Amino acid sequence: MSELINNREQSVPEQTRRQALLKEIIKELHEGKSVAEVKARFEEAVGDVTVSEISAMEHALMEEEGIPVEEVQRLCSVHTEIFKGSIEDIHRSSTPEEQPGHPVHTFKLENREIERLVNFKIALHLDKFKKDVSEDIIFKLLEDLSLLLDIDKHYSRKENLLFPYLERYGIFGPTKVMWGVDDGIRAMIKEVKAKLTSYDGDQEMLCIDLERIIQEVNAMIFKEENILLPMALEKLTEDEWVKIARESDQIGFCLTSPDQEWIPERSPIPGMETAEDESGEDDGAPQGYVKFQTGILSVEQLEAVMNHLPVDLTFIDENDVVRYFSHGKERIFARTKAVIGRTVQNCHPPQSVHIVNELLADFKAGKKDDEDFWIPIKDKFVYIRYFAVRSEDGRYLGTLEFTQNIAPIRALEGQKRIMS
Repeated sequence: MSELINNREQSVPEQTRRQALLKEIIKELHEGKSVAEVKARFEEAVGDVTVSEISAMEHALMEEEGIPVEEVQRLCSVHTEIFKGSIEDIHRSSTPEEQPGHPVHTFKLENREIERLVNFKIALHLDKFKKDVSEDIIFKLLEDLSLLLDIDKHYSRKENLLFPYLERYGIFGPTKVMWGVDDGIRAMIKEVKAKLTSYDGDQEMLCIDLERIIQEVNAMIFKEENILLPMALEKLTEDEWVKIARESDQIGFCLTSPDQEWIPERSPIPGMETAEDESGEDDGAPQGYVKFQTGILSVEQLEAVMNHLPVDLTFIDENDVVRYFSHGKERIFARTKAVIGRTVQNCHPPQSVHIVNELLADFKAGKKDDEDFWIPIKDKFVYIRYFAVRSEDGRYLGTLEFTQNIAPIRALEGQKRIMS
């Protein structure tokens, strides 16, 4: 058995007082005070601040003060400037996260590549674009932004692997805020790329947009490395980091990738770990049979059937908790085992949670039995269907998400009979 490294919160006498001060300072920003005024008060009254206190502050702003997630996202960039230079350093000698393959090492490795892309290539090409607009420089900026779109994998690993574990420790505020900012950066990159593709001569606005991308990407790197990752290192056990590392390649890496697998000295020897996963369920070979009204299948057969369907399936129960997803060879949207046991609301960006809640409310009230959506994604045409799953007596059991790339089906013509 591996030794669990549990880094749990430790209360300190000053925490309540400091927390109250932090909340008041951020509320002053919300009410319109200048950054200079607030920063002076911050430095005088608070001094160094820990990542745990920042986390608790953001949670309190949303839960206790009723400030919307979107407003906390707007304030996030402002209070980052205030906290720069004041966040206490968390140093450990020979720390696991410094070892290649550790998820934190990989996040930072990617951040260095992202910095090179935005602060060197994009900044250089932006400077040339300001001086002289040409097809060549537009093409180079388009290439740069296409590379930067790879940042989606970096953000997706945070949202689908790291955030679920933080939520298990009761940390929701920072994850909601950061996911919203991530989505804003994704949208900015796509929007500017579209503007460059059909350039209409508005050079000044494009320069402003590109500068904002550089600024927001750099700010997110700061937030990750000075707030999010230190906070995660305080909370997560070694075994939890091992699980994140093992599932990371299901989503992919941004601009670079780890050159080796991280196997810490205290982690289980590969192949000798316990059979239980993070949900407490048997992760070994499937055993037993499932009896249906129309037949009997072994668990192995049933799982193989589900994974051979040319669709992605995800099931959430009557309490909106993710209980199952199929894992075929080519999933359209990434899923990792970390989502099992997570509420579906926390699997979506804050900006779209209200749509999810409305749909589920209609299913639970019996107003709807299904809902369909369809979106083009690169060479795919993705058809997403949601079905209310009910018992024979009409009781709501949960919702099934059914996702399929129907581009090949839409392209069919004529006929093909079985005999041909």
